[in-house]
Amino acid sequence: MSEQRGPEHLHAPWRMQYIEKADQPTSGCIFCDKPREDCDGANCIAYRGEHCFVILNAFPYNSGHLMVIPYQHAAELGELSPETQLEMMRLATLSIAALRRIMCPDGFNLGINMGRAAGAGIAEHVHLHVVPRWNGDTNFMTTIGDIRVLPESLERTWEKVHAAFMAITTEEPHP
Repeated sequence: MSEQRGPEHLHAPWRMQYIEKADQPTSGCIFCDKPREDCDGANCIAYRGEHCFVILNAFPYNSGHLMVIPYQHAAELGELSPETQLEMMRLATLSIAALRRIMCPDGFNLGINMGRAAGAGIAEHVHLHVVPRWNGDTNFMTTIGDIRVLPESLERTWEKVHAAFMAITTEEPHP
C-alpha cells in the first residue's frame, strides 16, 4: 500500500511581489498616493471618511485584513489631529461591523505598529490594522511554513467589504 503524501512544494506567488518591493527604495508614500488616484476598486479602498480611509492590506495576514489610514502623512499617532484620531477609531469600529456582516469572524486583532522596530512596514505613515480572526486560523502553514493560505482573492474580498461598508453607512440609525 502506498503512502499518500501532500504536495512537496507550496506556491504563494503573491509573496514574491512583497519580497521584491521590500528591498526597493520608494519615492513618495503609497498611503498618500493611493487615495489621490480615482480608482478605489483597483486600489482596494473600501471606504472613504473625512480624515481617513479604509483599504485592504495587499499582503494580508488573513482574508479581510483591513487598514484604517489617515489622509494626513504622519509617522506618529500623536501628530494627528484629535478629529483624525477619533475617525480612525470610528472607522475601525465600522470595519469590524462590515467584516462581521460578510465573514463572521470569531474575533479581531487591532494594532498600530509605530516605527520599524515595532514592525511597521511603512513606518513613515501611521495606520491601524483590523485583522479578522477565526478559531484555529493559526495552523501549521503559518507556524512552520511561514505561508498564509487565503481562501479568496483580494478583488473578491474588496467587492464584499466595499458592499458591506455601503450597506452599513446607508442604513437608518437605530434608536
